[in-house]
Amino acid sequence: MESRPPLPPFTLESATRKVQAAEDAWNSRDPVRVSLAYTPDTEWRNRAEFVNGREQVVEFLSRKWVRELDYRLKKQLWAFMDNRIAVRFEYEWHDDAGQWYRSHGNENWEFAENGLMQRRFASINDQPIKEADRKFHWART
Repeated sequence: MESRPPLPPFTLESATRKVQAAEDAWNSRDPVRVSLAYTPDTEWRNRAEFVNGREQVVEFLSRKWVRELDYRLKKQLWAFMDNRIAVRFEYEWHDDAGQWYRSHGNENWEFAENGLMQRRFASINDQPIKEADRKFHWART
């Protein structure tokens, strides 16, 4: 049986590690790598879009990262209890016309016993920004 430590129930230390692992995976912009952190039948709400299962996660993220160029994300643990974690996040990206955006919001995560995320609910807002106002200046990959 596949598993993805750390496993619930979460402590401050294990929840913090889980959040960092998610941030690292999403910043890879590798849809398959990201999908492997979720149960095969995972359920998502991302803005107004509903995604079910790993295959749809890969399709969703592939579309996302074609549109959101030079994507860079920072997640912060907000709360945790038993098998649930809440995070706040910000990420920056630009469109193909060069307009930069800062997207920010909250995610609620629920994990299966094996440490894979079974539910992810994200509320996200976008704010156009000037390139000079960017917070996240990582090297391009």
